[in-house]
Amino acid sequence: MTTAVVVGTQWGDEGKGKITDFLAKQADVVARYQGGDNAGHTIQFNGDTYKLHLIPSGVFNPDKLCLLGNGMVINPESLIKEMAYVQAAGIELDHLRISNRAQVIMPYHIELDRLQEARKGKDEQIGTTQKGIGPAYSDKINRSGIRIADLLDANQLYDRVTREVAEKNEWLTKLYQAEPLDAEAIYDTYRQYGEQLAPYVTDTSFTLDEALTNGDNVLFEGAQGVMLDIDQGTYPYVTSSNTSAAGVATGSGIGPNKIDRIIGVSKAYTSRVGDGPFPTELEDEIGETIREVGREYGTTTGRPRRVGWFDAVVINHARRTSGVTDLSLNSLDVLSGIEEVKICVGYEYRGETIRSYPATHQALTECTPVYETLPGWHGDLSNVRSFEALPEAAQHYIERIEALTQTRVSIFSVGPDRDQTIVREPIFQ
Repeated sequence: MTTAVVVGTQWGDEGKGKITDFLAKQADVVARYQGGDNAGHTIQFNGDTYKLHLIPSGVFNPDKLCLLGNGMVINPESLIKEMAYVQAAGIELDHLRISNRAQVIMPYHIELDRLQEARKGKDEQIGTTQKGIGPAYSDKINRSGIRIADLLDANQLYDRVTREVAEKNEWLTKLYQAEPLDAEAIYDTYRQYGEQLAPYVTDTSFTLDEALTNGDNVLFEGAQGVMLDIDQGTYPYVTSSNTSAAGVATGSGIGPNKIDRIIGVSKAYTSRVGDGPFPTELEDEIGETIREVGREYGTTTGRPRRVGWFDAVVINHARRTSGVTDLSLNSLDVLSGIEEVKICVGYEYRGETIRSYPATHQALTECTPVYETLPGWHGDLSNVRSFEALPEAAQHYIERIEALTQTRVSIFSVGPDRDQTIVREPIFQ
């Protein structure tokens, strides 16, 4: 039995969905443990492309149990639409389970998300996807959230909805001068959502414990990346949950002693959607080339991603805070054709070279990347199927990343498809 976590080591969009889908072939259970439909995972196989936001990326392996954990915030409308999308692809969902303890994103969360972001003004905006994620997690911490279990009890749901809508309407009308929401209409809609989702709802913590007791292989899938973690990320330009591997235990209902391997997923360069610090960002012709070759546009938002050189300071921060045991390096093919490639090995800050990631935005604005320059490589890597088949310069690039991060690159990818993923060291034993 092996339990493994797939976690992003940058700002999300590292290719976690692809790696989760690939590793799911060897797992018995695949579980999401945080986030909501602000996440976007793209999966390609057999010439087809699929984009998911809530359902675990392992869903295209019908013999694998797929769980949505208690640490998630779930928009039932989005989930039901995504379920229909997966079913239209020929996948039945008998293997899907939804935690009865997961939080529900309500219409007032989405409206407040939009209004709060607009109120901040352009210079102070976080770059939220405006999916209601932050306000839903706020209600969770404030102990006023509605959970999936509440959708299944009509009387409980009615009481909770009418009370919460009355309070949120105070905010909407008096603070934001917005139109109030109709509690009765929301109740009717969400009661119906509950009826549709009821067959899939269960105590997923109990389900996971049974799987572990049976000796099953379990794969945990995170959303976003460590640099968007509410505690360890580039605060305040972060999401509202613990995206690091530390969030697995609380977000899925298992003990931390149950986790064996933690696979940190990274691109061979760096990308980011939205505002916030980005020390190695490229705003030149090379950056534009990487963006276009790598098709760097957000799965959820469609926004162009910012791109930059590989940042070992960022990866080491993620490694320390998530306990990364293995790296999965994606998009190596995107850098092919660039004469010289760079790796950030530290930051110049007030006359000193530092290798820890600063906590404040102000400190980061004063940081200048310290680079190592390595020879680039040429040629089409899409048919490479072993480390030894890579150009020598690409091999050296991977080996230098391993040395700088003190972590084995156990997996690397030379394209978006399943069969373009090369395993150097098996994850599931």
